[in-house]
Amino acid sequence: MSEDDSTPVWVPPPWEPPIDGTEAEHLTGALGRMRATVRWKADGLDEAGLHHRLDSSALSLGGLLLHLAMAEDYYLTTKLRGEELVEPWRSLGHDGSDEWEFETDVFTAAEVYAIFDEAVVRNTRRIADAVAQSMAEGGGGLDLVAHVDDGNGNHPRLRRLLCDLLEEYARHTGHADLLREAVDGRVGEDPPEDWVPPWVEVPAPTSRASGC
Repeated sequence: MSEDDSTPVWVPPPWEPPIDGTEAEHLTGALGRMRATVRWKADGLDEAGLHHRLDSSALSLGGLLLHLAMAEDYYLTTKLRGEELVEPWRSLGHDGSDEWEFETDVFTAAEVYAIFDEAVVRNTRRIADAVAQSMAEGGGGLDLVAHVDDGNGNHPRLRRLLCDLLEEYARHTGHADLLREAVDGRVGEDPPEDWVPPWVEVPAPTSRASGC
């Protein structure tokens, strides 16, 4: 083989979990993949597409994005830290009911996407802060004790909350599959490798100096 011959190096997409990582990296990587998959399933639609419902269900892609955005805040604000779920939900008109996010159709497509994307950004930061706090306290990264308890004084750790949030995404990814196929026929397990989630910053290409 000449020096010019080389095997292409596979560069994983930004939503791919690590091949070899810590427990925290694997769980947060799996969550990142689920976030990206659901977001891609709903990507590029107008209000009609996001609000489309099957005859047998009240679910819509827009409703799923709102629901998952709220779930992120609930697990990583209310359950983890004991803080009331206030903003941005109060300003958005949340009425406290369990079905609000599935019933409301008042938001534009851009607003729905922004609500979800911003929830991902702020809760990614909350997870990173919680992992750092756990490490500072001598834990393994996911050992931070949550505020919520089971009624008997037993508190879950960050690890359990992330597993529960992953389960929430997994439950609704199949719903998103069916809803998107019903809207325009889009199918597929994962986003294309060149698709980048809106919350991921893409490095600017490096220009080569003239004469090189």
